[in-house]
Amino acid sequence: MVHGLRRLLAAAVLVAPLAAPGAAHAAAPAVRIRDVQGAAHISPLNGRAVSRVPGVVTAVTGNGFWMQDPRPDRDDATSEGIFVFTRTRPDAAVGDSVRVDGRVAEYRPGGDRSGGLTRTEIGATNVAVEARGVPLPPPVVIGPRGRRPPARVIDREQGNVERGGAFDPRRDAIDFYESLEGMRIEVRDAVAVGPTRHGTVPVLSAGGAGAGPRTRRGGILLRDGSRFGGGDPNPERIILDDALAPLPALNVGDRLPGAHHGVLDYEFGDYRLLLTATPRRVPAAPARETTRPQKDGELAVATARLDGVHPGSPPSRFARLAGDIVTGLRSPDLIAVTELGDNSGPDDDGTVAADQTVAQLITAISAAGGPAYDWRAVTPRDNADGGAKGDNRQLGFLFRTDRGLAFVDRPSLGDPLPDGPPAGPDPAVTPVRAVRRGGTAGLSLSPGRIAPGHAAWSGTRKPVAGEVTWQGHRLIVIANQWFPRTADDQPLFGPNQPPARPSRWRRDAQARVVADFVRSVRKVDADARVIVAGELNDGEDSIPVNTLVERTGLKDLPAGLPAGDRYTAVSDGNSEVLDHILLSPSLRRYKHEFDVVHRTAEYADEPDGRDPTVVRISMPGK
Repeated sequence: MVHGLRRLLAAAVLVAPLAAPGAAHAAAPAVRIRDVQGAAHISPLNGRAVSRVPGVVTAVTGNGFWMQDPRPDRDDATSEGIFVFTRTRPDAAVGDSVRVDGRVAEYRPGGDRSGGLTRTEIGATNVAVEARGVPLPPPVVIGPRGRRPPARVIDREQGNVERGGAFDPRRDAIDFYESLEGMRIEVRDAVAVGPTRHGTVPVLSAGGAGAGPRTRRGGILLRDGSRFGGGDPNPERIILDDALAPLPALNVGDRLPGAHHGVLDYEFGDYRLLLTATPRRVPAAPARETTRPQKDGELAVATARLDGVHPGSPPSRFARLAGDIVTGLRSPDLIAVTELGDNSGPDDDGTVAADQTVAQLITAISAAGGPAYDWRAVTPRDNADGGAKGDNRQLGFLFRTDRGLAFVDRPSLGDPLPDGPPAGPDPAVTPVRAVRRGGTAGLSLSPGRIAPGHAAWSGTRKPVAGEVTWQGHRLIVIANQWFPRTADDQPLFGPNQPPARPSRWRRDAQARVVADFVRSVRKVDADARVIVAGELNDGEDSIPVNTLVERTGLKDLPAGLPAGDRYTAVSDGNSEVLDHILLSPSLRRYKHEFDVVHRTAEYADEPDGRDPTVVRISMPGK
């Protein structure tokens, strides 16, 4: 609740400048809230003084209150609710009948650089309480027995919704929620489609009736459509916020039975329902999944995100990650790992080595009943790979030492020099090349970075290629962590439709670099066995992932899963694939089985959770 209150106390950013001081006290004709809101995203009275606007106070926060007209009209396109900005805690209380004098303004949470919409409000100069204990206006029910939001379309038009265009709440979700801004809303029998994170939880009303497509475990599946068109961002999701009342910790599938009331606000790129009372949680989330163990002759290759674990992390964190590897993934032979913290964690002290972190993780795996593992990576240069300054998180490979897999070290590991790393070129900046080894493709460096000096990797983590052998078979495995979504990406519910996603073009450039390397490997040997794995940070039908597929002939394994299982992350309630394993044609000739192990992304105790994935390839020894 405190988290939300801090947000509501932020300073206002006005879309239009205030009038001259001499005009501030000029009283405008009496208007009602619907006149202030208008059938648009920007008030037709923006910047104008209004007086004696009537309403009943429905919720109060530290710098203002929401009020709603008890005498609504019959036009669903104009909201009957509004936020009144008082700067300090108001004297008005819930249930007060008030009249407000002030100036209409458009407040943009986070400022003009946020990429979000504005909230229409009245900057109060006077609040007159005319009665107390007045019944609150009835809430608008969202769902099958009330008003249904458009199920697939945020906005049918292209352009800036704040600058005009058609306003159609019946067909465009961004207009639907705008038409309810500031009003009392009721959600009945909600089901969580994302875990509680950062004081919010996404839900579907009426147990998700009419919403879809749903995942097998109770979420809702994002259909991006960035490449093929026909996407579905699931605008029927409703984001509950803890600004006015605490929320319970919910996992995907948990339920909130009964009717829950709040006021509809906008912040951080989403319309949010600020509940005025804490709902009751009924646990209903499925159990965390486990995969089956690999059989003799099956090579198991997995992906796992370690969320920056470092020696200062709680032992319970290491134990949880070890459990994911041993119990969830059943101790795979090779794991492409991302987000391994260095030995000093977030401290900006020049540390880049991660051997202490690895040692603690391997010990935790052993304590969980797992086998012996070893680690290979390319140690980065300080603060050269993006992320928080000093964090120096790494990607690389954990691998078992007991089942016939061997990591090929090139140059071979020797005794380190007393004062530093082995002599030779710095592997952090030296590009790896494909070379011919033993009748097939190998690597000039193992592990080695792919084109670390390329502009596509500027300020981001560079992919690491490793050469391994499995019972006489030589393979090249590439661990990835492509550029993530950033604050520069515009929100789904933002003024610009469709929203711009500049981070996607960075990922597309990275896809082309990785594709060029894979092609160089297959030029050495068309039958080279290649695996690309890790965080590609985009969906199976996205432009970057398809760039990689089309340029290399690799097969993206998540794309072949049934829709209900096709996700590794849950973003604001949208379940989507962000983590991938791709196989070359030479590996697809073998029987293989791919699994996303749903044990992380859907749970509130995982702050940045990603589900691990694993492929088992039947490759008997030569």
